[in-house]
Amino acid sequence: MIKKKKEIRREGIVVEAAKLFKQKGFAGTSMRDLAEQVKMDAATMYHYISSKDEILKTICFGVADAYVTHLQEIEDAPLSFTEKLKALVRLHIHLMTTKGPEVSVANNDWKFLSEEALQEFKSLRSQYERKLANLIEQGVAAGELQEVNTSVALFTLLSAVRWVELWWKPERGISTEELENTIITILFKGLQK
Repeated sequence: MIKKKKEIRREGIVVEAAKLFKQKGFAGTSMRDLAEQVKMDAATMYHYISSKDEILKTICFGVADAYVTHLQEIEDAPLSFTEKLKALVRLHIHLMTTKGPEVSVANNDWKFLSEEALQEFKSLRSQYERKLANLIEQGVAAGELQEVNTSVALFTLLSAVRWVELWWKPERGISTEELENTIITILFKGLQK
């Protein structure tokens, strides 16, 4: 199905906004900055979007939806708990390398969401973290993973991939696959030979 021209233009504005928000922060980016970035006047831009807050909400919930949807697919897949956790690490890295600005905004600027959207977003994050923690607990119970504090394991996994959004660039000379494999080796086998 062919997307309508307005939808395509709106998506382009959101993508450019994510880049600006990552660079200057949500609070430091004006609608004028965004209009200049997308090469249109502010009045025309408002034909596609209603506000900077709408853009932030679109970005944050787009990223959250990607994580939640893929988590559900991974939970339902016929994989061991260890393989499910590895798939989730790969998911995080993949999203950070393909949608870096959007992920960065969702990770750093979510606190600027309107109160109602903020509560909904926090709830989604908590649900995601609970489900991920549950996979760790199930892996421990199944004897696949070492007995560790679940919260520490959860946040170690999440923070162990968070830096990718800031560091990774195609010109670094490392493919996404090599990056994923290296991080998974370190997280699941350690550095010690």
